[in-house]
Amino acid sequence: MNTTQTFESGTTDFKPLASSTAAAAGDVEAQQKRSRRITFIRWLRKIHGWIGLWGAALGLLFGTTGFFLNHRAGPLRVSTGTPQVSELQVPLPQPAPKSPRELAEWLKGELKLTGKPGRVQKEPSHPVAWGDRSAIQPEHWQLSFASPQQITSADYWVGSGYVTVKRTGNSFLATLTNLHKGVGLSVGWVLLIDTLAGSIILLSLTGVLLWTQLNTRRTVGAVLVIGSIVAAVCVGLA
Repeated sequence: MNTTQTFESGTTDFKPLASSTAAAAGDVEAQQKRSRRITFIRWLRKIHGWIGLWGAALGLLFGTTGFFLNHRAGPLRVSTGTPQVSELQVPLPQPAPKSPRELAEWLKGELKLTGKPGRVQKEPSHPVAWGDRSAIQPEHWQLSFASPQQITSADYWVGSGYVTVKRTGNSFLATLTNLHKGVGLSVGWVLLIDTLAGSIILLSLTGVLLWTQLNTRRTVGAVLVIGSIVAAVCVGLA
């Protein structure tokens, strides 16, 4: 009788001990998960902050120029200033350049032009009608040099001793807009703009992750993000 009571008493005392051990293990696991989550959020905030600092200056520039690009035409057109146009006739050296590329290199050195040569248009000579007469129109070259500050175009009829050069100087706002579009700029500038594009993508991703980590209603956040993208595309295509 005493043995049975002792056994039963031991069994009764064992059950709470097992339950407390399991609860303690569960608490430790929960604390570990909470600690990992807090560490992840801290690193996510740091990454988000440093990326935001890197893109702040260029983001201000491209946000301003993007506004003017968005309003470069109607119905809500915003002017970036009147360009200054100048034109002159430049005598060619002898012998004259034999190709549009040679002409571009000569003009770049002779007039100290900035920017990169753009698209070259080369129209071959062909017969044309003039009333009841016919004539051969000479070969025609058109080339341009583009930079953020100005655009220079050259017009040359093969056989002529002159080339017509037209320069269009941009205003300050137009120059900033050309920086936005990357007109006549080097590979280094293009790669710099790529880093800004990458930072915007990373800011978006880290921002969404921060929102989902700090808010329990993650489904609502996902719906808002997807809905915003769909709405933006629909407005753009409308």
